[in-house]
Amino acid sequence: MTIKPDYSQATPSDLGKVHFIGIGGSGMSGIARMLIKAGHSVSGSDVRDSKNIEELRSLGAQITIGHAAENLGDCDTVVVTSALWPTNPEYVLAQEKNLPILHRSQALKYLTTGKKLISVAGAHGKTTSTGMVVTGLKNLGQDPSFVNGGVIAAYDSSSASGSSELFVIEADESDASFLYYDTAVALITNVDPDHLDHYGSLENFEAEFARFANQSSEFVVISSDDPGAVRVTNLIKDHRVLTFGFATGSDIRLVDVDSSGPQVSFGVEYLGATYSTSLLIPGRHNAINAAGAFAVLVGLGFEPEATLQAIAEFAGTVRRFELHGQIRGVSVYDDFAHHPTEVSAALEAARAVVGSGRLVTVFQPHLYSRTRLFAKEFAQALAASDEVVVLDIYAAREDPEPGVTGALIADAFADQKHMHYVPNWDDVPAAVAQIAQTGDFVITMGCGDVYRQVPGILKALQE
Repeated sequence: MTIKPDYSQATPSDLGKVHFIGIGGSGMSGIARMLIKAGHSVSGSDVRDSKNIEELRSLGAQITIGHAAENLGDCDTVVVTSALWPTNPEYVLAQEKNLPILHRSQALKYLTTGKKLISVAGAHGKTTSTGMVVTGLKNLGQDPSFVNGGVIAAYDSSSASGSSELFVIEADESDASFLYYDTAVALITNVDPDHLDHYGSLENFEAEFARFANQSSEFVVISSDDPGAVRVTNLIKDHRVLTFGFATGSDIRLVDVDSSGPQVSFGVEYLGATYSTSLLIPGRHNAINAAGAFAVLVGLGFEPEATLQAIAEFAGTVRRFELHGQIRGVSVYDDFAHHPTEVSAALEAARAVVGSGRLVTVFQPHLYSRTRLFAKEFAQALAASDEVVVLDIYAAREDPEPGVTGALIADAFADQKHMHYVPNWDDVPAAVAQIAQTGDFVITMGCGDVYRQVPGILKALQE
């Protein structure tokens, strides 16, 4: 079992030298990058090298690949994630030395102190919505600070320190750490059931989203379409609320959505006027994300027409339908989708791009609990592909569950002719290359390490 955030640990007024255990992730590396800019000495460790780690090293961080007690050095403060195991030797030594051990949400709160905080939460759509809010603000002449869960393509970064009072973050609901921030503006993209291993029930999950909304000091932006979000809206008390979506009566209402091509176009009705635009990215779900970002910015007082055009310049985030190469007439993409609703949305957007080409989805389930709870729903969502390759489960923070493997999803497929269960990691590239034909679109999908299959798939296609 992984560690839980311990908010009884006081955050030092000065973090001094900071050591990150698991520094390579988008969120952790983003916080580390900002602490370096603020003048802190930063060190860290992770299980493998990455672009994030290379960048941090170029900024002066001392980073070791592999976890060992000696990596702590003479640090003053340790920052950890919820994905950390309590037996991690660096974590154990930090406890023995009575060092302040902060969950990453505590380090992020430290950075946001004194800022007007826009917190983006939801079961999915957070990273894109955060990127859209940041892009909109920047194109409207603002200079916000931000920490996102993924790299915003236009800025080639998941974080930055800005000069304005505005600070935009992707707030993680998976361990309820989104409740820890002093949020001014809360954006809730949806409240689709997830992380029930942590919350215990759907009622608890929704109650914590309502708590997140009610803790905001200025206003709440929330989906008018998602059933869970509608139930949460009914629990929001004494707050200014802006709803967005397709539903009649939405404060920001989506109209005329055309997601049939590589760039989704749509209009938004707001205060009796309609404003229209096209995004640089595909997908009906991205029109919805843009409507939420629009609601945040007009709620802050920005002019509607200029706001929508500012958001429209958003060019995507890394690992969201990202093209990596074309070999033998086969295009290879990667996408972060890891919940059935996300998978459906991602494949719908992909279908609009591929036209007559076949979709070959290489899916890696994430978490034993999510796979057990949603195996049937994953099979139904993935059926939008022409061919599907299912890998075994990326465990992340969970212990294995007997009988829970990727086969649960594979076996739930109605059409077994187009389902290929490949539990051996090394067998995946050859399996994909054998399936793929000229004109196909291969998409690796999941929030684990399935993206590491991309080079091997490209090589296997070449061979």
